[in-house]
Amino acid sequence: MEDFKDKVVWITGASSGIGEALAHAFARQGSRLVLSARRKAELERVKGQCKLTDDRGLVLPLDLTQFEEMEAKTAEVMQHFGRIDLLINNGGISQRSRVVDTDLEVYRRLMEVNYLGTVAISQAVLKVFLKQGGGQFGVISSLMGKFASPMRSGYCAAKHALHGFFDALRLEYESDGVEVCLICPGFIRTDVSKNALTADGSAQNSMDEATGKGMSAEDCAQQILRALGKKQFEVLIGGKETLAAYIKRFFPKMLHRIVKRASVT
Repeated sequence: MEDFKDKVVWITGASSGIGEALAHAFARQGSRLVLSARRKAELERVKGQCKLTDDRGLVLPLDLTQFEEMEAKTAEVMQHFGRIDLLINNGGISQRSRVVDTDLEVYRRLMEVNYLGTVAISQAVLKVFLKQGGGQFGVISSLMGKFASPMRSGYCAAKHALHGFFDALRLEYESDGVEVCLICPGFIRTDVSKNALTADGSAQNSMDEATGKGMSAEDCAQQILRALGKKQFEVLIGGKETLAAYIKRFFPKMLHRIVKRASVT
């Protein structure tokens, strides 16, 4: 398994949840970190808690919807560290609303943040990987990238899109030393459901029951590190909900009936 000591790891969505847990996990491994999200104060907090000095940690505020800034942000990372070994595409937002009720602007925002922003930053970093002879993308998708659930139509669409894009990217650039690991968490105990967009674009502001009982972000981060270190193509993380991905593959109608009967919030 790969050792991440002294590797330059760029994490989006690093101010909370899985991203914050990953920052701590990589810091313990001795990685050099780039911490990105919109909230600079929270990034500074994470940097401090990870005990990162300025030569080991860079706080780089970033809004994934500002596609045109990704080349310049990548240049800042290169100026600070001189290379990028791993980009963790973790930044994103979820959804809780029925299709007929959802404003088109909500769908636009879900695609811009979860898909197009990830594509934009990955294109910029890919150029670095090709120049330096390799690198790795860790893509935090979701089990919703493998199957669907009510109330999450736009979120599912964006996560499914990530799988198509990064599977194609891997096929194009694997021979250039570029690696991709698609990471599909299930129920992880973070604020993802609280921040989820409702039909009019406002936040749900409540914790889903299943999310509240889910795996800790810290345990999730450890499993992600193992998958990245082993160069896995794809990994499912969570509890019994991960079985749904296999049921979807072999018995799609059965999964449809199971999910339809489930209590989904």
